[in-house]
Formats: sequence, C-alpha cells, structure tokens
Amino acid sequence: MSDAKNRFQVLPSRMTLMQMKQRLVGAKKGHSLLKKKSDALTIKFRGILKDIKEQKEGMSDMFRKAYFSLAEARYNAGDISYAVIESVKSAATKVKMRSDNIAGVTLPVFEEMAEGEEGMTSIITRGGEQIQNCKEIFGTALSSLIKLASLQTSFVTLDQAIKVTNRRVNALDKVIQPKITNTISYIVAELDELEREEFFRLKKIRKNKQKIAERKAKEAKKKAELMEKQGIKQQPINNGPVKSVLDDFAGGGDDEIVV
Repeated sequence: MSDAKNRFQVLPSRMTLMQMKQRLVGAKKGHSLLKKKSDALTIKFRGILKDIKEQKEGMSDMFRKAYFSLAEARYNAGDISYAVIESVKSAATKVKMRSDNIAGVTLPVFEEMAEGEEGMTSIITRGGEQIQNCKEIFGTALSSLIKLASLQTSFVTLDQAIKVTNRRVNALDKVIQPKITNTISYIVAELDELEREEFFRLKKIRKNKQKIAERKAKEAKKKAELMEKQGIKQQPINNGPVKSVLDDFAGGGDDEIVV
C-alpha cells in the first residue's frame, strides 16, 4: 500500500511508460526554471531589504530635524496653520504608480510628481526663511516616505511570490518527481514481469510439445515391437504411381461414356 501511495495509479504499458518519461523531463525542466526564478526573486528581495533598512535608519533623524524646523517656524511666525490651509488650493505633490517586472512578478513602484505650486511665503510678514526651510525639509521627508512605501510594498509582494515559488519548487522536487520516478520503476517492473511470464509460457508450450512428440514416438516404437513379436508385418505403404481421377475416363476402360 505504501508503494501505491508513492506513485500514480496508471495502467502499465509502453505508451504509459513513454508518457511518464516525458512528464519527468517536463518536471525537471520546470523545477530548474522555478529554481532560477526563486533565486532571482531572492536577490531582489535582499536588495530591497537592504534599501528599507537604510531608509528607516535615516527616517528618525530626518523627522526630528523636520519637526524641529516646524517648531522654529512657529516660534518666529506664530501659528501658521490657518494661513497654510487658506493658501493650499491643490496638492503640491502627487504620487503615480508604475509596474516593475522581476522574473514574471509585477512589483508596484510609487513615484513622486511635483505640481510646482508656489508656497505661502509671500503672505507671511515674518519668519519666511524659517517657513521655507521647514517646507523643504518636510518635502524631503515626504519623498523619503514615498520611496519607503514603494520599497515596503515591493517587499511584501516579493515575499508572497517567493513563498509560492518555493512551495512549487519543493512540490516538484519532493513530491512530483519521486512519484513519477516510482511510477516509471513500477511500469518497468510490470513489463519485465509480463515478458518473463510470456517467455515461461512459450517455454512451457515447447516443453509440452516435446513431451507429446516423445510419447508418440515411444508408443509407435512399442507398437512396432509388439507387432514384430506377434509375427505381424506392417503393410508397406504403396509408393506406386499416383492414379489420377482422369485415368478412369481414359480409353483403356471397358465402359464407355455415353453423352
């Protein structure tokens, strides 16, 4: 039962053997391609992980600097929140998404798009330099956040793709290929057994024929010896000329054919 579970349930024949050999070649080729795909995704995954680590390490200092500049701007210009809300008509920075293909896996990539809207420094009477500095620092922080979001999205997508690919690689290597190999071995063993059975059957038939011939020869010999002991001679076989059927209708007979 354990052998039956480790192979496919097929009818042992030469056609099935050929099909299983073709499936084994396809499984090996698929395993090789998926292994290469897994290696390529793993290399890209490690590169993204390194970029995420570097990006996150600089985030804390960047945001500390940004909020410090915001506090400096509020100290010099006062509460500027209402002025900022009134001056903003549309988003100064937008994000667009494009796709990047890595070994057949589509990765989303976010890119920053600057609309070029003017700032609100023209309506501020004091603290304009600090506000402009704060705007630039927060703009840099926003670009870093967009890049980090793109890296983390690609990281999660690659992680799922690598898991799926590795499962397929392991299934081909540990389940499919051994099953096909066991099936091929089973078919070969069954075909060899059928050939041995056929050879044994033919050998048995030949042996039986030889026994029958020997028995008939012995019986004929015994019969001849018995007849010789009893003084009975065997009638020789008439080896004269073969009389044809047409000889009866030849002219040598007494009866004539009347038409």
